[in-house]
Amino acid sequence: MDKIDIHLLKLLQANARMTISELSKELALSRPSVSERIQRLKEKGIIEEYSARVSLPAIGREISLIIQVKDLKISLKDFEARIKEKEEIIEAHRVTGDVSYFLKAAVPNMISMMTLIDDLIPFGNINTSTILSSPVPYRHVLPME
Repeated sequence: MDKIDIHLLKLLQANARMTISELSKELALSRPSVSERIQRLKEKGIIEEYSARVSLPAIGREISLIIQVKDLKISLKDFEARIKEKEEIIEAHRVTGDVSYFLKAAVPNMISMMTLIDDLIPFGNINTSTILSSPVPYRHVLPME
């Protein structure tokens, strides 16, 4: 990746809806060159997808929480299949150390939070923390220099 690719990634992360023409002007490249670069970044797996970032409170998910899971009572495969079915869980990370998984969930209210926790308790030891604020809620990423 060269500096133009990095600038292209920066632009697309800031606004993935920029047109090829807008990108072309910003990068001082022809439209076919920009299209080729985007295609190459997709083929290399650098650009995985395009999506919209959604405000959780704006869609009624007022409470965000981090759930730590350890001492699983079922297989990893079964646990992962179960958490993939739960739409409240918006991220899941298998990690090293004492804890097996960090899950991030977003729910509308305390009753939904309690129900989710109760649903997870049979699978292992659960420790839950409610997110009070997120000083870094999302960060655009570029290659490290």
